[in-house]
Amino acid sequence: MTAAIKISSRATREFWELEVLFEDADLLALDKPAGLPTSPDPEEPDRPSLMRLLHDGIVGGAPWAASRQLSYLANPHRLDAEIGGVLLLAKNKAALVQLANQFGSERTARIYIALVQGSPAEATFRVEAKLGPHPARPGTMRVDPREGKRAATEFTVLERFAGHTLLKCQPLTERPHQIRVHLRSRGLAIAGDERYGGRPLLLSRLKPGYRFKQDRDELPLIGEVALYAEELVIAHPVTAEPLTLRAAWPKYLNVALKFLRRYAPARSLPTPEQPTADESPATRDDQDRRAED
Repeated sequence: MTAAIKISSRATREFWELEVLFEDADLLALDKPAGLPTSPDPEEPDRPSLMRLLHDGIVGGAPWAASRQLSYLANPHRLDAEIGGVLLLAKNKAALVQLANQFGSERTARIYIALVQGSPAEATFRVEAKLGPHPARPGTMRVDPREGKRAATEFTVLERFAGHTLLKCQPLTERPHQIRVHLRSRGLAIAGDERYGGRPLLLSRLKPGYRFKQDRDELPLIGEVALYAEELVIAHPVTAEPLTLRAAWPKYLNVALKFLRRYAPARSLPTPEQPTADESPATRDDQDRRAED
């Protein structure tokens, strides 16, 4: 694995250390941080974006760019600003054109992991619904059968809990907010996705007898959009060999799943766990808070 790429925004005093998932002469795959837009947002021109910061680093001769002798980086696809995970970049125009053709002709395979509120009836299901911008909510998409663009997503249940479900999501097209809107159209909101009806996941809602700490607001187990780009499969733009890129699940998701398995198993309501002789309720709460942090 090659060295991480470090970028920062002077305007907002934010810093990101980007894990490199794959790199060769033509490609650079990164684990994009959640909350950082892929490209500049016309509605928020001063907000930092990944591509602008990378281009600034190339022009400014940042160590990560100079050591790689980079003069070009372009993104053949993008992730929603709120979503982290596998993002593939091209190091030259020929690779960009070939990859853009793959994404445009739906010849790539993209796998996302989502934790949703509710439980679908089926173990697998498919949503085909045209999507378009919401006329009254800038930056939001909606199902628009008349003027929307074609969009299709396949879903598979990975694990069920009381009140939540872990899903594998495979978008067959690439539209903004596609997975989020398709799930919402089936009455399933992604945890933490307040834009589309999702709520933060709180330990106090899962654990019976949860004890609140005085003078401290409860930190959610999930306070961001619980959707993650786990895997991307493409044909290499030069060799045409299949290339699978994967990113490890974020820590917040693993922690949330731990507590869902403990306190909200499928087809049952959360029940109190009896502490052992050496584990008082207060001690257990402290352990849970440390895991939450």
